Amino acid sequence: MSQGKHAEARELMYSGALLFFSHNQQNSAADLSMLVLESLEKSDAKVTDELLENLAKVFSLMDQNSPERVAFVSRALKWSSGGSGKLGHPKLHQLLAITLWKEQNYCESRYHFLHSTDGEGCANMLVEYSSSRGYRSEVDMFVAQAVLQFLCLKNKTSALVVFTTYTQKHPSIERGPPFVQPLLNFIWFLLLAVDGGKLTVFTVLCEQYQPSLKRDPMYNEYLDRIGQLFFGVPPKQTSSYGGLLGNLLNSLMVAGEEEDVEDGQEDSSPIELD
Repeated sequence: MSQGKHAEARELMYSGALLFFSHNQQNSAADLSMLVLESLEKSDAKVTDELLENLAKVFSLMDQNSPERVAFVSRALKWSSGGSGKLGHPKLHQLLAITLWKEQNYCESRYHFLHSTDGEGCANMLVEYSSSRGYRSEVDMFVAQAVLQFLCLKNKTSALVVFTTYTQKHPSIERGPPFVQPLLNFIWFLLLAVDGGKLTVFTVLCEQYQPSLKRDPMYNEYLDRIGQLFFGVPPKQTSSYGGLLGNLLNSLMVAGEEEDVEDGQEDSSPIELD
């Protein structure tokens, strides 16, 4: 089938899915939605903003608890990566994150924001998440985790934007820097150190703020990875974490590794992962 025929058939299936959704015929709508994806996969269609928006629209209309939704988003992200092996197109991640934010599914929204380039959107979501679900004593921890994970993904720009926006907009954070919360001061200094790339600065910074970093056992794991990516620290031979925590860190490392491969010519000290 030609590209034109594929596009025409896909448009009909997409319109049909929207019609079924409007009549709350979830199963039929989901079936057509999967056929839309199948058409994209078989036709080698190029990734465009319009197609990504269509996929995100379908996702937003699916029942939040349906297994079809999980299968759909997994295949959609895989297609959007264009066969590169990455974790999905940043634009699609952003659109998914916004939908999940509207549904107040903050944890999954945060995951997708991390794999987008929308640091500002991520920060605004985290302000709402912290204000509505978090303890006042943990307002600094919400943004610290996001910044550290963005840095593990080698996304310095979004790390800076999420930190700046969050600290400016959160009602429980006094304007800084410097900040009342030591952990926020650490993150501020860390972002400056990453730009400078001096290992001694990074090392002293981590040593001086250990009391704050001990609040979450994952912080030092993230910092080990950040040390490898930005300061030329050799990787550890073994990780002290397994299970869910280990899987989370490994997923961030794998994504960072993919960036390393692409940026290998620019990296003065390439990192080999365990």
